[in-house]
Amino acid sequence: MTTDDLPPLALDIDGTLTDGSGRIDPRAFAELPAWPAPVVLATGKAFPYPVALCGFLDVAERVIAENGGVTLVGGAVSYAGDPDRVQRATAAFRDRGGDLGWGDADTVNRWRETEVAARLTADESLLREVAAEFDLELLDTGYAYHLKAPDASKGHGLELVAAALDRDPAEFVAVGDSENDASTFETAGRSFAVANCDATARAAADTVLSESYFDGTLAAMRRVRSTFE
Repeated sequence: MTTDDLPPLALDIDGTLTDGSGRIDPRAFAELPAWPAPVVLATGKAFPYPVALCGFLDVAERVIAENGGVTLVGGAVSYAGDPDRVQRATAAFRDRGGDLGWGDADTVNRWRETEVAARLTADESLLREVAAEFDLELLDTGYAYHLKAPDASKGHGLELVAAALDRDPAEFVAVGDSENDASTFETAGRSFAVANCDATARAAADTVLSESYFDGTLAAMRRVRSTFE
């Protein structure tokens, strides 16, 4: 095998393509376009964010956004979950005194289509109460609480993207750091958690790296590449 046979990647963004301050590591702009197989950005962020990042990175628009609620590959967009139920739950949360915590502009949710995110300072107990009442899942990504339908996940999104690329999900190598990456790890053939990962990602990953943030992602990419050289 040669490096032309390298597997496709499914990469989280926050905590994985970023540095410790939350900025995209500038090395990503050279490393990801140079990878010879498809690169998929799999994130909890609202749909426009990873699409824009694909443009800045100069990689094809292959996106799993909103924790699997939205996928984009080959110019086709797919949706999962139940946005109406999420909106009803969010209204109930607010009616009971809850605050999502982002202020009036709320750019975190303004372009979000399938789920709602709350700042980690929001009332977690009330969010979990509302989630249970509306048969929703509350996901703690370390950056926000995400109120979402249980059938929307990054792992399911990876299955959709793989099918569109005529690939087996087991061909993918996944890198991530958080609870929302566990389903990606379970779906991909090989998975790495960077050192700054949470307990759920640590337990789900095949390998936990000693390097953090994009240093960890680079280490994973180098390990994979070394097996093909």
